[in-house]
Amino acid sequence: MKKVNAVELRQSLGKVVAELEAGGEPILLARGKRVVAALISLKDFEERFVARAASEARRKILEEMDEMARPSSVAVDSARLLRELRDHG
Repeated sequence: MKKVNAVELRQSLGKVVAELEAGGEPILLARGKRVVAALISLKDFEERFVARAASEARRKILEEMDEMARPSSVAVDSARLLRELRDHG
């Protein structure tokens, strides 16, 4: 995996981006000897973050729909309920 420092990134951003697009492998960004960030391709970003977030949102919606579709554990006399609503409303 390639590693670049901040100075190299500033001086040759176009080259680094081209390498990222061509190879698709993340590029590590170092400050001094310490790696502080990783540059990833848009494809990797979408697969790892955008698609995952959308999948999680779909899963939550399906769980909520399943919960709504389950019959209530409380027995309700609908005629009595309608009378109460009519009388108090």
